[in-house]
Amino acid sequence: MFIPPTANSKVHRTTHRCICFLLICLWTSICMTLWRFLESGHQIQQFQPPIPKHDKKKQMQTNSSSVIVIPDIGISEEEWERLQKALDWPGPDQEITQLGQSTSPVHSTFSIVGLRESYKVGEKITVTITARDHNKNLKRYGGDFFKAKLFNSKLKASVYGEVVDHCNGTYSVALLLPWEGQAQVYVRLEHSSEVVQILKKYRETSFPRSHYNGYYEGPGPNKIRIREVVQCNLKWGADGSWRKGDCCCEYKDVKTGTVWQCERPKKLLCDHLVHHSKGSLESPLNPFEKQLFTKTLTNIAIPGDTQTINVHPNSTGIGPVEICRSGITTPVPAGFYLDDVWNSFVCNTKQFSSTQMGNCLKNKIVYLMGDSTTRQWFEYLERKVPGLKRMDLHTPSTGGPLMAVELNNNIIVHWRPHGVPLRFTKMLITDLHYIGNDIDEIAGGRHAVVVFTIFAHLVFHPITFYVHEVAKIRQSVVALLSRAPETTVIIKSGNTAGVKNIFQSDWYAMQQNTVMQEMFRDIDGVIYFDVWQMTSCHYLRENVHPGPVVVANEVDMLLSYICPA
Repeated sequence: MFIPPTANSKVHRTTHRCICFLLICLWTSICMTLWRFLESGHQIQQFQPPIPKHDKKKQMQTNSSSVIVIPDIGISEEEWERLQKALDWPGPDQEITQLGQSTSPVHSTFSIVGLRESYKVGEKITVTITARDHNKNLKRYGGDFFKAKLFNSKLKASVYGEVVDHCNGTYSVALLLPWEGQAQVYVRLEHSSEVVQILKKYRETSFPRSHYNGYYEGPGPNKIRIREVVQCNLKWGADGSWRKGDCCCEYKDVKTGTVWQCERPKKLLCDHLVHHSKGSLESPLNPFEKQLFTKTLTNIAIPGDTQTINVHPNSTGIGPVEICRSGITTPVPAGFYLDDVWNSFVCNTKQFSSTQMGNCLKNKIVYLMGDSTTRQWFEYLERKVPGLKRMDLHTPSTGGPLMAVELNNNIIVHWRPHGVPLRFTKMLITDLHYIGNDIDEIAGGRHAVVVFTIFAHLVFHPITFYVHEVAKIRQSVVALLSRAPETTVIIKSGNTAGVKNIFQSDWYAMQQNTVMQEMFRDIDGVIYFDVWQMTSCHYLRENVHPGPVVVANEVDMLLSYICPA
């Protein structure tokens, strides 16, 4: 739980040379910093990756070597190196200074390799993407963020395709043909490689792209209540602060170690923090970078082969054979839509009627944690499960926490948002709990279902902080499964957001998905429910809050894990 605490002479020649050398270095550093400031218009401080250190408290002397940990983010040196490799993204080998050198969605093209007159269900086609700049020159490096899918609007059918970067300006996509009928290929440039490098740069800087508000309330003279609103933000990074000096009230969570800062109110004490809300967004982009982010260059379909692909039936069907359980990896594609129904290749799923939903959740306590995307699941269950009624907890309907119960079948469903940073409307700071802390309070057992997601609200902050948060949640999940191994634990991945800018790009969410998958890869008993493909290939416009059709299919998949066929 996030609870605000109480604030309460003669110099040797050698030495002379050293001092002079240090002064020269200092002066050079100041000049370089000033030059960067004048060039960009903003004072940007680059985060350095955390350096593995010896933990003196946990260090164990052995015949081989000592145990090495990273106290800053809670993972080992080896795991951090593995994460860095998984997150690696190619890009320009030199600084791009002209718009014409960036990838053009108009001049980039795609083509179907060896297109035939007809195919059979289960076959694949290969698509080649060729990236060119605005001068029609072939790009010589990779890093462009393309998305590809196969679709049929009349059949309400679509399937996701994974884009493979060959790091030379060309890309390839293998697209499965999973339905009988016709299909077309669709490819779009979400971000040029130049834009991705900008996203990466500002994700790892101390520039606060997202601001937050802290609301203080306390007694004043003559029994008058004093109210003050100040700016708040995360304390994280190489310099360790968003604001320096004694300007701020600091709130440190004991277990996670996360520190939240608010500017010190003028009339009230630090322990008078009552409410939290989202604040303004601030762009760090300089004029040239803004050109690269224009709508005509971002999230644009590229031209290519639009011929209709004819797919005939195949006697040997395709589909999953396993029941839905933990430990199953997510293939590409993970499934496909046909007539707006998601057909999973991960495991055997089914569509649940309202009665079946109630039977599945009988005698269950479902803990939904995270953001508004899991709140959508709460609201869907509330509408569909017979007799499930929301209790009046006197909390905001969108901010929560929320609870619904069904007494006949003994069903309880909770939803609670995760802790700060969180871009929600005004709500009590005491209602914002870190996911790991909430999991520590759950007894677990075969009746308990724990579902969490933590993606959309952390895209504004460094990936190292995200790794730190996931590491703390992982510790709590491992402890929960140790004391109650029959507990169902499900991680909902991040989904596509629809917003493609410096604040909430899908590239950020995709990188976070990679971190979450890697860090829970070897944790037995955890189900990783990847909704990325489900939200990427549907015909509805991408949105951080998927449409009702997508949510319905997500919940059917969720229930298939809770009550495997």
